[in-house]
Amino acid sequence: MKNGRHIVKEVLSYIGSYKLLLFLSVVIASASVALTLYLPVILGNAIDLIVLKGGVNLEKLCKLLAEAAMLSVFTAFLQWIMSTINNKITYNVVRDVRNEAFKKIEKLPLSYLDRHSTGDIVSRVISDADQFSDGLLMGFTQVFTGIATIVGTLVFMVRINVFTAAVVIVLTPLSLFVARFISKRTYDMFKLQSETRAEQTSLINEMIGGMEVVKAYGREEEVVEKFAEVNERIEKVSLKAIFFSSITNPATRFVNNIVYAGVALIGAFQAINGAMSIGGLSAFLAYANQYTKPFNEISGIITEFQNAIACAGRLLELINEKEETSDGENILDDNVGEVEIRGLDFSYTKDKSLIEDLNLSVKKGQRVAIVGPTGCGKTTIINLLMRFYDADKGSIEVEGINIEDIKRRSLRRSYGMVLQDTWLRAGTIRDNIVMGRKDATDEEVIRAAKAAHAHSFITKLKNGYDTVIDENGSGLSKGQMQLLCIARVMLLLPPMLILDEATSSIDTRTEIQIQRAFNRLMEGRTSFIVAHRLSTIREADIILVMKAGKVIEQGSHDELLSRKGFYSELYYSSFAETA
Repeated sequence: MKNGRHIVKEVLSYIGSYKLLLFLSVVIASASVALTLYLPVILGNAIDLIVLKGGVNLEKLCKLLAEAAMLSVFTAFLQWIMSTINNKITYNVVRDVRNEAFKKIEKLPLSYLDRHSTGDIVSRVISDADQFSDGLLMGFTQVFTGIATIVGTLVFMVRINVFTAAVVIVLTPLSLFVARFISKRTYDMFKLQSETRAEQTSLINEMIGGMEVVKAYGREEEVVEKFAEVNERIEKVSLKAIFFSSITNPATRFVNNIVYAGVALIGAFQAINGAMSIGGLSAFLAYANQYTKPFNEISGIITEFQNAIACAGRLLELINEKEETSDGENILDDNVGEVEIRGLDFSYTKDKSLIEDLNLSVKKGQRVAIVGPTGCGKTTIINLLMRFYDADKGSIEVEGINIEDIKRRSLRRSYGMVLQDTWLRAGTIRDNIVMGRKDATDEEVIRAAKAAHAHSFITKLKNGYDTVIDENGSGLSKGQMQLLCIARVMLLLPPMLILDEATSSIDTRTEIQIQRAFNRLMEGRTSFIVAHRLSTIREADIILVMKAGKVIEQGSHDELLSRKGFYSELYYSSFAETA
C-alpha cells in the first residue's frame, strides 16, 4: 500500500474535478474568516469608548454594537453556505471514488476475486468509503478556515503590536511539532484497524451465507469464538489508535494555553506602558485565542483524518489494481461453433501446474462432455473457454480466431452458460429470465420458461412472473432457482452452450424433462458439458476424460468403454450406479 503522502496526492486529484466549487469554498472561507477577525476590532473600539474619560459616547457605542451584530449574522450565513459547498464536494468525491471502485471490480480478473474475500471487497467499497467521507468532510470544514484564521490573526496582531505578535509566532512551532510527532504514529494503527474491520465483515458474510452448514455441523460456538477473537483485536487496535490520537488535542491545547498566557502577560505590560490601549489588548487577546483555536481543531481531526487516509488507501488500492489483459477487436457472429484448443498450459499458481499440453478440436454442433475426478481441471477448461482466465501457453480459437483477439463481451455472448451454482439478482422472476435479453417480449419469456419446465411453478407464485425475489431466491427451492437459470439460456438461444452440472439441483423426473429440452437446445449447437451423471454424457460426440489436469482419454462413450481404461473404471465405479 502507498504511504500517506501518495494517498493524499491521489485524493487531491479527485477533488480537482470540482475546482469551481473548491474556489468558491476558499473565497467564502476567506471572507468568513476576515469578517470574524474584524469583529474583535469593533468590540475593542467599543471597549475604548467605555473606558474613555469624560463619559460614554452612547451613540457611537450603539452604532458599533449594531455593526457587530450585523457582522455576526452575515458571518454565520457565509459559514452555512461554505458548509453546504464543502458537503457537496465531499460527497461528490466519495461518490466518484466509490463508482470507480465498483467499475474496477467488474474489470478485475477473477484471480483477484479468488485472492480476496467478498467481505474484504465489500468493506472497502462501503465501510472504508464512509470513513473516508467523514474525514474528508472534517478536513474541508476545518482545515481551510483554520489556515485562513491563522494567517488572518497574524496580520491583525502585527498591526496592533509587532512585539507581542512575535512572541506568538516564536511559540507556534511547538504546537505543530507535537501534532506531527503524534500523527506519524497513528496512521499505521488506523490502517491496521481498517484491515481488521474488513476481516470482521468477511467473517460475518461467511457466517450468514453458510448458516445452514454452520448449524448442520454444530459450529456455532466456534464461529462465535472466532468472531469474539476478531472483535477483541479490533478493540485493541482501536484503543491504541484512539489513545495516541487523543493525546494530540490536550497536548496542543497545553502549548496554546502557554501562548495565550504569554500574550496576556506581555500585552498587560504593553497596556500599562501606554504602547497599547485597553481595547487593543482585548482585541489582541481575542486574536490570540482565535489563533490557537485552529491548532486545537486541526489536532482534534487528526483521529478522523488518519482513519480517513488509511481507508482511502485501501479503497485506492482496489482502484489501482491491475485490470484484465487487453481486449481483442474481433466480433463473433451468431453462426459460430468451431473450437480449437492447441498446446494449452494453465495453472492458478506458478508452483503448481494444472493443465498441460491440452489439444482439442471441436466441430460445429458437436457435444463435448468433460469428465474426471474432482480437481482435475474440468471447470477450469470452462473458465478458459469463457476467457475468465488467460492461458499461460498455447491458444484457444473460435472459428479460427484466437479468443485473445476477440472482444470478451462478444465471446461470452456466444455462450449460453448454466452452472451448478445458481446466480439470481434481486428483482422479479421476469427480470432474472431476461437478464441477457432486456427486449424480450412476454410471449418469448413464457416460451423459454415452458421449455425449461419453469412456467408451471412460476404461475403458482403469488404474482407470477412479477413475483419479487432477492439474490438468495427467497421462497424458491434450489431446483426452482436452477430452472430459472436454465430458462435464461433458453431465451437467449446462443450458438454455443456450457453446462456445468446444470441439473444437479433438480429431481430425477424434472431432470428427464430438462434433458429433453437441452437435447432440443443443443441441436446444431456446439456444447461443452461438465457432468457427473451418465445420463448427461452418454450421447456426447466427444468425451474428454481428465486426470490431474491432462486429457488422458478422448472418444465416444462406447469407444471409451471398449478400451477398458480410466473412463471405463469411472463408469463402472460411479456412473453406472446413477444410470
